[in-house]
Amino acid sequence: MATAAPKLDAIALLKADHRKVEELFAKFEAAKGDGRKKALAEQICMELTVHTKIEEDIFYPACEGKVEDDLLKEAYVEHDGAKVLIAEIEAGGPDDEFYDAKVKVLSEMIEHHVQEEEQRVEGMFSQARKAGLDMDALGEQMAAEKAQLIANYKAGGLPVPETPTLEGTTLAQH
Repeated sequence: MATAAPKLDAIALLKADHRKVEELFAKFEAAKGDGRKKALAEQICMELTVHTKIEEDIFYPACEGKVEDDLLKEAYVEHDGAKVLIAEIEAGGPDDEFYDAKVKVLSEMIEHHVQEEEQRVEGMFSQARKAGLDMDALGEQMAAEKAQLIANYKAGGLPVPETPTLEGTTLAQH
């Protein structure tokens, strides 16, 4: 008999995503061969696209007025910067001159972003928990959207990312 995956609260779910992407970046760094690098980069892009979407659709709106406004605004801008690189990585391949560099810079951007979210006391997660957000309900909502997004993206590929903080900028479809 199959057992259901344990239910994670919102922060546990987001932290699990962070660890998974960190592991994928480490595997990319160590990878040999263009095929392996491309597969890992595509998995990284998928994971980050889903992660940013559930944060922007559910977690960040729940945090509005409950965490420092500047922290929330920075998070949106950091997401948009990552989305630009994700679109470029998705459109390219390991034989592109700057492919590895783009994945490396994306890794560094994500590392910084994760640190700001997970930082003790001042971090977004800590502030959200102190504000009394219902992390179990948010986690359920996010897990449901995540499953739906993964199914959609596996069937139809990643969408052109929305970058609300980059007004007037349109990313190319890959």
